[in-house]
Amino acid sequence: MLSSSLSCLTIRLGAVVENYHRCARLAGPAAIAPTVKADAYGLGALPVAGALAAAGADTFFVARLEEGIALRAHLPAARIFVLDGAEPQWTDALRRYALTPVLNSLAQISAWSAAAPAHARLDAAIHIDTGMSRLGLATSDVSVLAAEAANRLERLRLVLVMSHLACADEPTNPINLLQLARFRDALAMLPPAPASLAASAGLFLGRDYLFDMVRPGLSLLGGDPRSDHADNPFAVAARLSARVLQLRRIDKGQSVGYGATFRSARPTVLATVALGYADGLMRAIGNRGAGAIDGTPVPVVGRVSMDVTVLDLGPHSTARIGDEIEFFGDHISLAAHADAAQTNAYEVLTRIGPRVKRLYVNEVAP
Repeated sequence: MLSSSLSCLTIRLGAVVENYHRCARLAGPAAIAPTVKADAYGLGALPVAGALAAAGADTFFVARLEEGIALRAHLPAARIFVLDGAEPQWTDALRRYALTPVLNSLAQISAWSAAAPAHARLDAAIHIDTGMSRLGLATSDVSVLAAEAANRLERLRLVLVMSHLACADEPTNPINLLQLARFRDALAMLPPAPASLAASAGLFLGRDYLFDMVRPGLSLLGGDPRSDHADNPFAVAARLSARVLQLRRIDKGQSVGYGATFRSARPTVLATVALGYADGLMRAIGNRGAGAIDGTPVPVVGRVSMDVTVLDLGPHSTARIGDEIEFFGDHISLAAHADAAQTNAYEVLTRIGPRVKRLYVNEVAP
């Protein structure tokens, strides 16, 4: 099919694999189970998970049932956990596609147990809410489950007990220690099973948080999960770029874009590039963010439009129509771009829309 796309998200599968090995070194001997929910945070679950499986990953996490079904077709032998759990109307599909639900309530435990065939048990994971107040069994539910485990878990094979950290990106936050203590208390109450508490940021909290399995997502894709972004140890795996549609020389005092929110303090050259908020570029980077042309950062000026964004190349620019401008990747970090957008790297990646071409390469670095 004909494509006129002048914007591109380059995904370096070699860097994804390298980051998987870096996570494994940080986590060892805990297993690494990649999280590829939300289409691998917008980078493409099937190619990303395929590369990781070829590198040795055998367990994956998704959020939605549909994500698990799509992944199963490409990874027939993998263990695939579904974070949304097992509502009664999902149980047939979960069994048909050999997906393991992460059970978030006593009701889900009952529904999944009822789906077990006669004289057999179904694999299950249990999610404990230790402080997120989001998904998982509350403390009172854990007490009920522990007291009635012989009956409630009789038809289930408990293959994982997990929780999720709220403040892992802040190593000194006392909530981390509180959640660790609550998780240990819950594990002590339940039948023995492999345990998982940490995701990407939890890799940096120390051995106590790693247990048997770590579930990285952002770090595999090259993002720094820590709040300080001091020294990202992960290889750049995603690069967003767009081509210059038009160049325009303007005079001092001339305004740019809707609302005339920018007025040039000097004569300069503007580049209009084929990327806008309809493509997932955050509108908040207007007059705040930057792009890079030939490795040199240049500011975004004016408001981001639906289809285009304008950058100030400076009065002496020799740029040409068709030149590439990077918005994050090798010269502008994903974290810096997210900061300019007043959000985080997760939202930046998952917002990138279908008009942006995905280009998969096997390299680790350019």
